[in-house]
Amino acid sequence: MIRTLTRTRQMLATPARETRSWRVLREPHFWIIVTIITCGTIFYYADTLPVLSSVETVLRIDFTRRSVHRILSILPVAYAAYIFGLRGGLLTTAVITALLLPRVFVAPAASEEAGIEVAAFAVMGVFVTWLIDVQNREKAEHRGTIASLEWTQRELRSHIQTVENEERRLQTINAVLNVVAESLQPRQILHHAMDKVQEAMGVEKSMLYLLDGDSDELTLEAYHGLSIEFVDMAKRVRVGEGLNGRVAQTGEPLVADGQATSPWLASEVGKRENLQAQLIVPLKSKGKVLGTLCAATSEPREFAPEEIELASAIGNAIGVAIENAKLYEKEREASEQLRQSEENYRGLFENATGAIEVHDLNGRITNANHAFEKLTGYNIEELKKLDATKFLEPKDVKAVEDMLRAQYRGEPVDALIEFPLRRRDGSQAIVELMPSLIIRNGRPIGVQSIARDVTEQRRMQENLRYYVSQVLKAQESERLRIARELHDDTAQALTGVSRRLDLLSSSGSDVPPDLAQRLDELREQTDAILDGVRRFSQDLRPPVLDDLGLLPALKWLLIALEEQDGIATNTRLLGEPRRLPRESELALFRIAQEALNNVRKHSRASAVELTLDFRSDSIAMTVADNGNGFELPSASGDLAVSGKLGLIGMQERARLLGGTIEIESKPGEGTRVVVTEPG
Repeated sequence: MIRTLTRTRQMLATPARETRSWRVLREPHFWIIVTIITCGTIFYYADTLPVLSSVETVLRIDFTRRSVHRILSILPVAYAAYIFGLRGGLLTTAVITALLLPRVFVAPAASEEAGIEVAAFAVMGVFVTWLIDVQNREKAEHRGTIASLEWTQRELRSHIQTVENEERRLQTINAVLNVVAESLQPRQILHHAMDKVQEAMGVEKSMLYLLDGDSDELTLEAYHGLSIEFVDMAKRVRVGEGLNGRVAQTGEPLVADGQATSPWLASEVGKRENLQAQLIVPLKSKGKVLGTLCAATSEPREFAPEEIELASAIGNAIGVAIENAKLYEKEREASEQLRQSEENYRGLFENATGAIEVHDLNGRITNANHAFEKLTGYNIEELKKLDATKFLEPKDVKAVEDMLRAQYRGEPVDALIEFPLRRRDGSQAIVELMPSLIIRNGRPIGVQSIARDVTEQRRMQENLRYYVSQVLKAQESERLRIARELHDDTAQALTGVSRRLDLLSSSGSDVPPDLAQRLDELREQTDAILDGVRRFSQDLRPPVLDDLGLLPALKWLLIALEEQDGIATNTRLLGEPRRLPRESELALFRIAQEALNNVRKHSRASAVELTLDFRSDSIAMTVADNGNGFELPSASGDLAVSGKLGLIGMQERARLLGGTIEIESKPGEGTRVVVTEPG
């Protein structure tokens, strides 16, 4: 604005200079000043002009020229200074001084007095001009100050009006917020908010849509002032269609008049509704559109920017309230689910057949179920005063800590810890324990342990092992007895029969040729039976095992396998060979015998390798072949179901001596049996 005025002044500056003289000449004040100056000059020179002197004599007028002249001389100066400013006053002073100056030369007798009078007038004229100019400047400053104050007052009124409007806007928003804060139920929020919207916007009709993110549609959730027919027609709107659909798509407010196009506004029902003005704003929360708010009137109306801004603020407030209500509903559902889950857990915890206890990281028991009370003999109040490590041996405590550390590192832990638990009455129970960390927010806060009393099961297993060991001992004793009887009785008898048949067939001419041939055949059959009996006797209990030990007996098995079945064999020895206890040698021999029988019958292998590793406190035997292999069951208990009874016998023999057995096999990759026993 200032620049525009400056350019306008610059454009008008030159013409103003050219016409200034004419404007001054056309100014009435200029001619008044000229008239006063003329009159004063005449009075001043009245005594020197004959005409004026005669008029003075005829009219007998006593002109006090100097007094009148002083008045008439100062008056135009003051007049010019007041009207034309400092320049006008000084110019008038100069003109009058120039008019007074000739008297100094016209009246020589009074030239000194006239000179003093002219000088005094010039000084007085300049002083009066300066004084009036100062007054004019002060008045101008006062007028400027008054104008500035008036402008400041107008600005202040404008700011006050803005503050009042903002205050009304904030009061309206605060009222809406108070309404929506009264309830966290979405439908109550919407209906209460609609009342405040109509009151604040001064409209008689309103609609509120919520966005269904799954179907990408707006659903009419609340309305006021609309007919049922119109509501049924406008109940659902797709995003991008119609006025509300466009606002939901763009997220920007929209003002529409009665000419706006919409599918349901163009219908007969829409025309009867007569929506002449609509203001539609989005309902937003965190920048996300949750729905739309429409304020409408049946009369034409222009919504001011302040009203649009107010409606947008109300829409945002409602959007935040709706979002909070949804979050509250989700939190309430989650709390209900958590409560139900806690009740279910509590029921499972209390009624579980397994003994369960919970303790903190310091070992203090915080909870336990009835099964744990029954297992230990302590009630829950007594357990809460005890340390969980009271029931464990030091080595078992370390095993539990190692398992928990592995769990915290995310390593898979499937094994159970078996330990003897000390009951309150001093008795012991054999317990299987599975501890697990309780983790909250990524940090462990406690430990939950599930214990199972396996005392009776372990006793039954011990009894079963004892029974199996007795059966195996009886079996070996029976084998030894049968082998000896076969060797001492049957084999000796068959040897005698063979020799008699040989004597009969070689007795000479007394035996017919055909009978001699039959006797030879009987002798050969007898010898074959004798070989079978000896082999059977050796299989039942080879004398080499009792006489020479494990290593020669295993070599005898490999030689027999190579000679009878043509399978290449190899023996590897590691460590210093030594004799083992009789039970250990017998168990290892039977395991190797069963493994080699499996190679002979099922594997179709071409080579077998047997390795004996004599360690300081144990011995490891490995039998590996390059045969067909087979698919191992997932659990050792399934061996009997799959018909692998020989493998079960091998496992039982190894377990009876406190050893372990590992069987590795895959189809097409052969089989590997590793037995480790103390000795």
